[in-house]
Amino acid sequence: MTQAPAAPGTPLRPDRRRHDREIVALAVPAFGALVAEPLFVMVDSAIVGHLGTRELAGLGIAAALLTTAVSIFVFLAYATTAAVARRVGAGDLKAAIQQGMDGIWLAVLLGAAVIAFALPAAPWLVTVFGASDTAAPYATTYLRISSLGIPAMLMVLAATGVLRGLQDTRTPLYVAVGGFTANAGLNVSLVYGAGLGIAGSAWGTVIAQCAMAAVYVVVVVRGARRHGASLRPDAAGVRSSARAGAPLLVRTLSLRAVLLIATAVAARLSDVDIAAHQVVLSLWSLTSFALDAIAIAGQAIIGRYLGADDTAGARQVCRRMILWGVLAGVAIGALIVAARPLFIPLFTGDPTVRDAMLPALLVVALVQPVAGIVFILDGVLMGAGDGVYLAGAMVVTLAVFAPVALAVPSLGGGLTGLWWAMGLMMLVRLLTLSLRMRSGRWLVTGATR
Repeated sequence: MTQAPAAPGTPLRPDRRRHDREIVALAVPAFGALVAEPLFVMVDSAIVGHLGTRELAGLGIAAALLTTAVSIFVFLAYATTAAVARRVGAGDLKAAIQQGMDGIWLAVLLGAAVIAFALPAAPWLVTVFGASDTAAPYATTYLRISSLGIPAMLMVLAATGVLRGLQDTRTPLYVAVGGFTANAGLNVSLVYGAGLGIAGSAWGTVIAQCAMAAVYVVVVVRGARRHGASLRPDAAGVRSSARAGAPLLVRTLSLRAVLLIATAVAARLSDVDIAAHQVVLSLWSLTSFALDAIAIAGQAIIGRYLGADDTAGARQVCRRMILWGVLAGVAIGALIVAARPLFIPLFTGDPTVRDAMLPALLVVALVQPVAGIVFILDGVLMGAGDGVYLAGAMVVTLAVFAPVALAVPSLGGGLTGLWWAMGLMMLVRLLTLSLRMRSGRWLVTGATR
């Protein structure tokens, strides 16, 4: 479940090749686990897209709302990874797992609160989000059913953070592969075999999410028993987890606001544009999570180095990860350009939707090298527990992006103009994160920050 931690204060300074091996050992399995979330949405998009443009437009709106509902609590994974990794570096596995258990209990409480709000508010949320009269019924149906899986997904986030902090990204990979396979099979069976339409897609995803959460809980509980950590909720520990995640919540809310604004602008352009935007956004999410795999490795490794009081090692591995991020971004951008004739027909047979997608995809491809650096720096600062700065930087980014994106319809930029605004957003993030990295103020050592 984890490798043996170094004793507190022990320098962790391997050479570049060893850094690379360490990054790859964590990043490759993390990639498989991270892409499960966008692949869930992409599978749903591919299956629902062949039901019709109205269904795909409805899915686009509901998926954006659901992704927001889950993603605003991504601190359950990120903050837990950093906190657990620091304790691993300091040599205290019992405290590391106990920290993770507190995060899982927090996930249960938050998930129940989200369901209580989402079920009655679904029609209102869909209307506020700008769904057309033809797409709104499908969006409401999908949103209400899929919201039942939110507690399971929050538990998955928290448990994943525990395992990442323990330097274990293989278990999340196995669970993600199983969940994705189950989701695909259930969606096809329920949408077409059972004739449930878009509702079948939602139910298939909920069942797969609950199964993933059950597997994670079993794994973490076994680890807790092995190291003598308590399984009971600790009120002080739960509050501590919530406080640690608060800055990352602000950061994530700002990021989700960017994506929600983009989807709302696309919805007001036309049903064709929102349908095309849904597919492009799904691909954007897939590439983002792919780049974030290296950042996840960075969170775990940086937290462990700082927990072991080794700032030199933290700097060295940070530089290596930035190089990996640039190379990965270039490769992904080239792949998008080369493969676009193959994957565009998978999502829709409507030629107008295809035409709207193509130029936006080219913008996504051009932005990938910048995104590679941004995601790495973001992950490194999360691993260092530098949440307060990350929150402020993302608020600044939102303040720059929002007026530009909202001006797209009046300026006539269409979907392509909207995605150029997304590119501007990434450049602002690159500037703010680079300034922090150069300052060195994120290098705070010890078992706790």
